[in-house]
Amino acid sequence: MRPRRSVSSMLLGSLLLGLLGSAGCAQAPAPSASPTAAPTLPTPTPSLDPEAALDAWVDERLASMSLEQKAASLLMLHAPGTDAAPMRELAGQGIAGLILMGDNMPDDPASLAALTAAIQADPEARTLVAIDEEGGEVQRLPWDDAASAEALRTEPAEASEAAFARRAGLLADVGVDVNFGVVADVTGDPDSFIFGRVLGTEPVGAAERTAAAVRGEHGLVASTLKHFPGHGQAPGDSHESLPTASLSREEWAALGAPSFTAGIEAGAELVMTGHLVYPAIDQAPASLSAEWHRILRDELGFEGVVVTDDMLMLQHNGLPDYQDANANAVRAVASGADLLLYVLPADPSEFGISVPGLSGAIADAVREGRIPSSRLDDAARRVLELRRAAVVGMPAGKTSADSE
Repeated sequence: MRPRRSVSSMLLGSLLLGLLGSAGCAQAPAPSASPTAAPTLPTPTPSLDPEAALDAWVDERLASMSLEQKAASLLMLHAPGTDAAPMRELAGQGIAGLILMGDNMPDDPASLAALTAAIQADPEARTLVAIDEEGGEVQRLPWDDAASAEALRTEPAEASEAAFARRAGLLADVGVDVNFGVVADVTGDPDSFIFGRVLGTEPVGAAERTAAAVRGEHGLVASTLKHFPGHGQAPGDSHESLPTASLSREEWAALGAPSFTAGIEAGAELVMTGHLVYPAIDQAPASLSAEWHRILRDELGFEGVVVTDDMLMLQHNGLPDYQDANANAVRAVASGADLLLYVLPADPSEFGISVPGLSGAIADAVREGRIPSSRLDDAARRVLELRRAAVVGMPAGKTSADSE
């Protein structure tokens, strides 16, 4: 696996390029008086490769941002309705992006494309447009005719690749950048909350179809695996409770891990953590667990963007420990989350949520040492890479598939 380059090594590379460039611009020696002397040609100035240029742009942007701006850049929010004005107002506050829900859907693809174009606020870093387009039970586009997970899990993996390529094409056509659409959860229990949405009822088949779905989306939209570490073995609905899995560490490695590992190796740009508790690993939900983020990074080798499931779900569960929106945001970032997702109602203040409030809480936690400044920078860097790559036409983000 190729390690992420340090800022110091990048600065050294820039220095070397500068020296080479200076040499290329230096005045050449006077040509010999001999008529047979070859003409002196200018030395070409080397240019940065696309990845180095991306890194340099991110460095410059980060250096210009305050703590509050970095914190705001970790937020992805929802504004109800099909009016672009409130969405653009949110985008103008420096957030990472917006998630489209069913209430954002106009009647036709052309209208949706116009909406996603109208909400862009930063010409250098795209305001990411995300969506939950799984097909079947969870589908936002009325015109999505690709097969659902329920149909795909009885078909060869090639069918999943074709279906998600079709779905990703529909999304790219209307200006969607990120699909929260690849369900890597595994369960064979028809009574499970997630059963109708899984691509496989056992680990091997789920892993094959998960990887195929990611391959299908590649180059069209950024793929997201969800809900890490796996909803299939955690009974209950995480929209209104904290589902708990009784698996041991070894059992999870055999049942839950394979599909996420396969999706990561196939090049998924994002992984969504679930509000799920595995007491054998950590008493905290995975979305707020430093240990689960460590496992995802160090053991599964994921280098892309870690996004939480909707953070409001933590408040919906009614448990006293999760009723403070700002405290939840601080815990998520401190544990390792890069992008915090909020599906907001018409009045976000109902849940104590605002961009200044969330970003201020995260920034204060950095000032007080509860979040290392390097953790905030690392999260902001990953999200900015994704946003900048969408503007310059590079593959979205750095994933394990890019590693050597």
